[in-house]
Amino acid sequence: MFSTVVQRFLQGIFVLFVLFTVTFFLIKALPGGPFKSAEKAIPQHIREKIEAYYGLDQPVRVQYLRQVKNIVQGDPGLSLRLEGREVTEIISQAFPVSVRLGLAAMVIAICIGIPLGVIAAWKKNTLMDYSAMAVAMIGICIPAFVIGPLLADQFGRRMNLLPAMGWDPTSPTSWVLPAVTLGLATAAYLSRLTRAGMLEILSQDYIRTAKAKGVGSFRMLVRHSLRGGIIPAVAFIGPAFASIISGSVVIESIFAMPGLGLHFIKAIEVGDAPVILGIVMLYGTLIITANFLTDLLGLWLNPRLRGS
Repeated sequence: MFSTVVQRFLQGIFVLFVLFTVTFFLIKALPGGPFKSAEKAIPQHIREKIEAYYGLDQPVRVQYLRQVKNIVQGDPGLSLRLEGREVTEIISQAFPVSVRLGLAAMVIAICIGIPLGVIAAWKKNTLMDYSAMAVAMIGICIPAFVIGPLLADQFGRRMNLLPAMGWDPTSPTSWVLPAVTLGLATAAYLSRLTRAGMLEILSQDYIRTAKAKGVGSFRMLVRHSLRGGIIPAVAFIGPAFASIISGSVVIESIFAMPGLGLHFIKAIEVGDAPVILGIVMLYGTLIITANFLTDLLGLWLNPRLRGS
């Protein structure tokens, strides 16, 4: 077990290194730059001094090594767009909003997706099964930028039940619409994965033996089937949570939320390398950690995997 943990840790470090390298050179390939916008109309000599201050006049190799050093030290540097603000400060202010939104969306996705998949598998090839999977397919097919405005218009503007825009950390009602919008697609995937896993478990010999012995339906479903049936869904939850946090850019824009996604988009527009690298490395670390924890949870749910 210890060797597996060490191996996965080293693999994660290598993936982060590749992610950093690819992102750095993609940023260098972007046209323009943070101080070459026509709107700013910065004189040539002033722009040269600014670039020298941030080290942008150095060779690419020197800039790369400096960024590597900054990332290893946990300090991506200063933002080029926000007047020299530290990237760590920007992340510390905006990231909690994305995390809270992601947690709320994941709770909604789990509470909807897993029960829906269990019911669909238990009532296989019935109207309930077809209805549940139809709802799941709709959730997968309709993008968030369509569902979000519809929910905001219906429940925010017309019915005036929930805030349609803005973010108040002390008011959970302002989380509902963006969290539901963000969590519906994940709930749809969870329901389909849960249904597939439950159908596989329900077809096993020991389930048929339990039925023959007269085990009650509820006990057989919860005690004998559920733990093994939700393994595919559990394997999906970790990466899905990281993807929800990193993919909330559209939702944050629709509902005017001060999350990390807005800073990421603005940084890409102007080529703000420290901000882009800091956010990308944060997202990459989240996804790798989520995958690792999901693997450990899968080993706990399925002891047969421990020997592999």
